[in-house]
Amino acid sequence: MSSPMHVRKAIHFASLRAQGKGGLALRLLLAAALAGFLLVFAARSLSSPSPLPTASRRQEAAECGGGGGDKGLPLAVAEALVHYTTSNTTPQQTADEIGVSLRVLQRRAPCNFLVFGLGFDSPMWAALNHGGRTVFLEEDASWIASVRSKHPSLESYHVTYDTVLTEADALLELRDHPACVAQPDLASAAEASCRLALRGLPPAFHELEWDLIMVDAPTGWTPQSPGRMGAIYTAGMAARARRPGDGPTDVFVHDVDRPVEDAFSKAFLCEGYLAEQVGRIRHFVIPSHREKDGTPFCP
Repeated sequence: MSSPMHVRKAIHFASLRAQGKGGLALRLLLAAALAGFLLVFAARSLSSPSPLPTASRRQEAAECGGGGGDKGLPLAVAEALVHYTTSNTTPQQTADEIGVSLRVLQRRAPCNFLVFGLGFDSPMWAALNHGGRTVFLEEDASWIASVRSKHPSLESYHVTYDTVLTEADALLELRDHPACVAQPDLASAAEASCRLALRGLPPAFHELEWDLIMVDAPTGWTPQSPGRMGAIYTAGMAARARRPGDGPTDVFVHDVDRPVEDAFSKAFLCEGYLAEQVGRIRHFVIPSHREKDGTPFCP
């Protein structure tokens, strides 16, 4: 039996599809993006010198039909191609909104890509970041199990949130609280009892320096849902605490047409770091605050 949260996700995604007629455009965009990746992949394969085949390699090639290549289609790309060509489901972002992140991925991939949320677009993000590491953080354990059954190569982790949407106005006032805005990293903010600092995140979150972060979860369309207050704050703190010399972090927030995503992205990711907004997605470029002592929370 599906969990109530699982059902809400399905209803929400279905309503998004019903709101517009962009399904065909999305599928064309996905097909073009994946086709472009395949061209680059093929070009790299052809331009790379291949080692002389050994007897065992020749035998393996013969058993596979006589081919001489030693590189197959990447699993993430193969799964995404099969998924989007055989399914009527399309990502919850529009083609133009996906294009914002796609342009950055084309420039920065392979990279470390953190995504808050596991959805119909997850195979696409993993495929577009082939060779990098794409990690998904999801609030609904049953939804993770469902997605893993169809896409076992996706790296996803269960996370919990201790906020509810009705607390948003009070939590927004933490923008002026030293416990949240005067700390060098997320761990310090948590120790200072900042309510917005997410706790219990998987080791992968702390092990990697994140090049891209997408905030498209947790749920935030009912009063008792967690809301994205903590996810937005945590994304900004991860960017500010990035290792010096590794460059800025590109942070994307979806659904900024809603009050919480609008207000919290402006307050905690900073309008001074806003690079672009297309439709319901906002793109921020946040530098490491470890590069220079005394860097203010917002420019």
